[in-house]
Amino acid sequence: MTHTKGYKKRILLVEDEPVISRLCAKILTSEGFDVDVERDGRNAKEAANNKNYDVCVSDIRLPGLTGIQLHELFKANQPQLAQRMLFMTGDTMNANVQSFLQESGIPCLMKPFSPEDLITAVRHI
Repeated sequence: MTHTKGYKKRILLVEDEPVISRLCAKILTSEGFDVDVERDGRNAKEAANNKNYDVCVSDIRLPGLTGIQLHELFKANQPQLAQRMLFMTGDTMNANVQSFLQESGIPCLMKPFSPEDLITAVRHI
């Protein structure tokens, strides 16, 4: 359940593709989450500095700061959020991305994914 005593879980959604960000935000909002969307890593970093988020759902390939760089910044400055990240990517062939995902243990949804996969992954976090 997404509500705890009237509190909506806050999600920072970081996705630079407008169609994907709107769709993911709509799916998560329809499930009762409070979703803020940022389109690049630098803005996501600033948003996380200014507001407490329960979960960060981020693309790996982003302008400004990549999702991996964003995760590293969160590890240093907001370790609780770094532990509650979910990555999305279509970049499954990149050896650096594969290595990072294996070493970090951060869950990742491979694009394309279903609305149910997104909801299940966010709830699991």
